[in-house]
Amino acid sequence: MQKRIVQQTVVKLIPPESGNRVTWDTEMPGFGARITSAGSVSFILEYKIHGRKRRYTIGRHPELTATAARERALELRRRILDGHDPMEEREQDRSEPTLNELASQYLDRYAVTHKRARSVAEDRRMIDGLIRPRIGSLRLQAVGKRDIESLHASLKATPYQANRVLALLSKMFSLAVEWGWRSENPARGVPRFHEDRRERWLSAEDLHRFTQVLDAYPDQNAADALRLLMLTGARASEVTQSEWPQFDLERGVWTKPSHHTKQKRIEYTPLSEPALAMLRRMRPKEATGLLFPDTDGKPRVTLRWHWVQVCKAAGLVEPRVHKGKRGTITRYWPTVRIHDLRHSYASHLVSSGVSLHVVGKLLGHTQPQTTARYAHVADEALREATNRFGDIFTTAAATRQAGK
Repeated sequence: MQKRIVQQTVVKLIPPESGNRVTWDTEMPGFGARITSAGSVSFILEYKIHGRKRRYTIGRHPELTATAARERALELRRRILDGHDPMEEREQDRSEPTLNELASQYLDRYAVTHKRARSVAEDRRMIDGLIRPRIGSLRLQAVGKRDIESLHASLKATPYQANRVLALLSKMFSLAVEWGWRSENPARGVPRFHEDRRERWLSAEDLHRFTQVLDAYPDQNAADALRLLMLTGARASEVTQSEWPQFDLERGVWTKPSHHTKQKRIEYTPLSEPALAMLRRMRPKEATGLLFPDTDGKPRVTLRWHWVQVCKAAGLVEPRVHKGKRGTITRYWPTVRIHDLRHSYASHLVSSGVSLHVVGKLLGHTQPQTTARYAHVADEALREATNRFGDIFTTAAATRQAGK
């Protein structure tokens, strides 16, 4: 059957009793409208290339109008004349990996091997919660800079997280380029949001209240974990995964294995007398297992819940109002993070005159610029020192004047 295919023609098509029937266009060779026995209508283009006869489905009606289908068919015919095969290109597109597949490969081939368990968990959280739902189904070649910018912009309310998602996507696409899946990285060049540096450390008064709360805390094993964080400036994961064989209480040294440290190298951390006293108190007769096991005997995944409770008791919280289905709820959030214990350790040492080089060694920093964030605290210590001489000078001058 042949007719000029227009919208009215498509609407009047009658379904066959079985199979399908094609109505061919009288003006454009190979362009047709196919209707099935169920009444479903699609636009098609039949063509011949490299000696092969092909039938390409342009799209379905009513999602695609007859006019739009005709324009698309004209475009396809031009491409066929230039040697392109629309059917072959579509098959290649269907076999091309999606961003979801890249994400899975990133986690399995790269993250699990090269990153710490906590970092892998954070990557997985961002991938499953933010990246997959938004752009995961896109083919890799279809992901453009605009898609990355749009996802990044949608997270503007949480700039720190938005920038971490952008960094993760950039790493994933860098690997895609390395693996030959893409020729370029669409995340490169996307500007990051400004982040206010989260500088917070406990004052001497805060530390006093904090230690008092820890002394009265019901779970003393968790309290000891927080004490060790304060006394060593260690990272939370280093403490929660620590085992007794790592501690030489005679020499006063904590040997952190490379798979527990951020820099992936063995670190030897000297222990203070208060830290040693606590560890001697904690030490069991057979010191072979974990220092801070969870209820199932495995390393604690996080100290977050205990941290919130301790901060509440120490008054280190601020109210946040949330509107829910049951009305307005006020919750209290810590004004300091667990990681701020590490900052407190470093800041107090620097402010008391310990050099940035020594503090960097204690924290396990490999780059001087990492410890340089505490330089302003060192300036305060130097100012206090020079003021002491200023006092001596002023006193000497006053004494000289009084003797005249």
